[in-house]
Amino acid sequence: MTVKTDLAAPGFEQDYLPQIPVTPGIRKGRNVREGYQRAIGLKFGELGKRVQTDPLFVEALALTRGRSLLPLPKLMNIFVLLKLFLPNIPFGDIIEFGSFRGGCAMFMAHICSVVNPRVNVYALDTFEGMPESDRSVDTFKKSSFSNVDFAEVESTVKSTGLKNVHLVKGLFENTAVELLQRSSRIALAHIDCDNYAPVCYAYDVVVPYLVAGAYIVFDDATEPGCVGATEAVESLVIRRDGRHSEQIFPHWVFRNLPV
Repeated sequence: MTVKTDLAAPGFEQDYLPQIPVTPGIRKGRNVREGYQRAIGLKFGELGKRVQTDPLFVEALALTRGRSLLPLPKLMNIFVLLKLFLPNIPFGDIIEFGSFRGGCAMFMAHICSVVNPRVNVYALDTFEGMPESDRSVDTFKKSSFSNVDFAEVESTVKSTGLKNVHLVKGLFENTAVELLQRSSRIALAHIDCDNYAPVCYAYDVVVPYLVAGAYIVFDDATEPGCVGATEAVESLVIRRDGRHSEQIFPHWVFRNLPV
């Protein structure tokens, strides 16, 4: 199955996404034009306004209140990826490494329940706070973000009626492999980890399961207090694997495409 490189519906781009004077297609393992459409559209154009008045976004956003630390631009970017871009690549599920109180996972699941109900969202977290960190590079300590009541998160997910969001409790090292072997096809990996080791593990474990054109979205690797996450991306994604980023605002986004 080939990967569509641009939205195909005539006139749709003009209605929702900005026109970008860059040639469509793949360059060095990323679609530069599509990355510009999202990033420039959200930061300088009308895309943010269009997203915020989209009824599906409004519904999904309500599920994040008090449950997600993602700022509005990042939630809008994820919305645009799920609604407008994921349908153009081979089918796959979504995996989130670092879910806190499940807000973003439910946000993504609600969007997918409308755009493509077959997509499952797997939310991986200890739901008890962070494990040990590397104090030479990580600012967040063990047990950071431990103010989570897992039973309450489970109850809230159940109350939404969403059938496509699955909470996976435990260390990534103890849960991810079995889950990925069962799912086997991932279209988007949302790596929402602040520290070096979890980002390294999440990236390495998911790569073999990414479909052609899949999105790898790093939430914290460009944040000022997360140089450990930045170092993980620099060391593994860029230097070792030779990937080039498709988008640097509001997320650092890479694609699973030939370089």
